[in-house]
Amino acid sequence: MSTGKKFRLGRLIKNGKMFCIPLDHGVTHGPIGHLNDIDFAIKAVLDGGGSSIVLHKGITKSVQIPKDLGLIIHISASTILSTDYNRKTIVTSVEEVLALGADGVSIHINIGSKYEHEMLRDLGIIAKECDRFSLPLMAMTYVRPTIDGEIKNPAIIAHAARVASELGADIVKVSYPGNSEAVNQVVSSCTQPIVIAGGECTPSIEEALKIAEQSMKGGALGISFGRNVFQRQNMLQMVKSLSSIVYDGLTLTAGSSY
Repeated sequence: MSTGKKFRLGRLIKNGKMFCIPLDHGVTHGPIGHLNDIDFAIKAVLDGGGSSIVLHKGITKSVQIPKDLGLIIHISASTILSTDYNRKTIVTSVEEVLALGADGVSIHINIGSKYEHEMLRDLGIIAKECDRFSLPLMAMTYVRPTIDGEIKNPAIIAHAARVASELGADIVKVSYPGNSEAVNQVVSSCTQPIVIAGGECTPSIEEALKIAEQSMKGGALGISFGRNVFQRQNMLQMVKSLSSIVYDGLTLTAGSSY
């Protein structure tokens, strides 16, 4: 890994762990939850102890990015209004990401989509460009149920993770496979660090905290929770609670108030 990549990874990771909050869902889902006030959402991540955020390129031109937060710019997109939401397309370039001052790039790949081949091609091309410009690449590699009805199958998720690492990702983001043992199975079979996605906003806060606890117990580099953070009424407290799990190894009990 180049010196430039190591330096930028150091801005995305804090104390050897990664707690990344993606705030890029405005393209996919619209301005839901606290994304209605993006400045508030970014401040909540900073004050709560997150290590990095994910944004789309346009937002970075209209907000102030705190110097203590790593910035990843998402390079692919689709919307829930599309006739094929799982078909992600490239919407910017690695060179533009670098010009915007970001510390890393993220790309979304849907394994099992009928357009998987297009997204795999894009992953390979973007990985090459990230190497050229010394920008870390996080590949969000999700399994879609078109190939397996049980998308929490750890063997299938491990396959998706391996695809990302084989094609050049520096960090691999995957869905939560169900428990710490399954997380460890995915981590052990991948050549690059794993972060676990939070997925949709869970019915209870305790369920989201359990995902974080089990992810860290299973050996993940960290977590990347979006909707499970910015769709909570008390976003700041949620960030603080998750930060305590990631960085302090705390186990939070049920019944907390958010």
